[in-house]
Amino acid sequence: MHTRLRSFALLILFAGFCLGSAVAQPAIQPTVDIAQVPAAAQPSAHFNADAATEAYMAMIPPAATARSNAYFEGGYWLILWDFLYSSAICLLLLNLRWSARMRGLAERISRFKPVQTFLYWIQYLLLTFVLGFPLEFYENFAREHKYGLATQTFGPWMGDEGKALLVNMLLGGLAAVLLFMIVRKLSKTWWIWGSIAAFILAVVAVAISPVYLQPIFNKVTRLDDPRITAPILRMAHANGIPANDVYQIDASRQTTRMSANVSGFANTMRITLNDNLLRRGSPEEIQAVMGHEMGHYVMNHIPKLLFFLGVVIVISFAYLYWGLGWALERWGARWAIREVSDPAVLPLAALMIGILSFALTPVMNTVIRTQEKEADMFGLNAARQPDGFAQAAIHLSEYRKMRPGTLEEFVFFDHPSGYDRIHSAMVWKGQNLELFEKAPSLTAPK
Repeated sequence: MHTRLRSFALLILFAGFCLGSAVAQPAIQPTVDIAQVPAAAQPSAHFNADAATEAYMAMIPPAATARSNAYFEGGYWLILWDFLYSSAICLLLLNLRWSARMRGLAERISRFKPVQTFLYWIQYLLLTFVLGFPLEFYENFAREHKYGLATQTFGPWMGDEGKALLVNMLLGGLAAVLLFMIVRKLSKTWWIWGSIAAFILAVVAVAISPVYLQPIFNKVTRLDDPRITAPILRMAHANGIPANDVYQIDASRQTTRMSANVSGFANTMRITLNDNLLRRGSPEEIQAVMGHEMGHYVMNHIPKLLFFLGVVIVISFAYLYWGLGWALERWGARWAIREVSDPAVLPLAALMIGILSFALTPVMNTVIRTQEKEADMFGLNAARQPDGFAQAAIHLSEYRKMRPGTLEEFVFFDHPSGYDRIHSAMVWKGQNLELFEKAPSLTAPK
């Protein structure tokens, strides 16, 4: 078995080196300067938000629209394939008793339960990484290059995959040790205490991510350009955000996507822009994007989302408490899994959580999309850059569908559609024309 898996992994690695440059295609850019406000969006007594929105939408070439639609709609199928593929791996580990064999190997190496759990986790992670690599390669390397969204060759991309694997080994292993210890010690109430522990771990992950995890994958540096930082910090201070520095990350080494965030808690809070946004965005666009991101912070979206996540965690652990007992009573002997505290139960738990997560996709997307809409409105009021906001939406159209159907947006979108975001910006502009009537037209950054 192990020889075949190694051979298969080497075959995939070789294919990656061969395909890395062959599949890369440049993204289709707008054929007009999107930093120029179209005539229909200029402030006037006859300003119409619908016409202004359509004028911005017309800046996107039909070929670019078709390409981004194909990319985004392909993601719908990937949600299904990710679910089916991961479920098949879990069933494979259970029905071929690979999970039980990994548990047995861990027991032969050490007699200490926590060590056994950690050793099992390492085996589980490595095996599922190898088995899941074909879909991972297609989804996050070949497909991203095909649509011109990735900039890494295979070697550096594989390096980041390896880093993520090592981080998951350490942090995931510690989490597994803690949770299985709770299951062993509290056989009747483990789902309650496990929920509490999982929630605390999630909070810690959010807090340490910007300072300790992000630098593993990207170089984080302080941004020293006052033309960029001064408006951002003024906006931050005006909205009660305790920030004195702005940071940038070298995301261009991996992707062409533009992004920014306000992340972390207390002393780990950071305002961060990626270098794609700095390089490709106009000053107005940067301010609009940062106004949106500050909205997440000011409106306490991270704590609110963590609270919602806490509810989902409790539901998930209660579901596991019932489901694991029911499944082990029927198939535990067949899978050679002794009890719920047996680390070999992990593929079954992953399978059950995968089913629940798949079913909750529209709910999770709606919760996040609602927060994103709130942050959009906050950003418009804070930055007062509706045209910059429209520019950002057009840039995002390189990989997001701009005009989804109502049901399509409800099920699959975790952000408002591009059309909705531009229209909201133009409605806001129409209601605040006095701010723009004497303002000069936006120009592209030098």
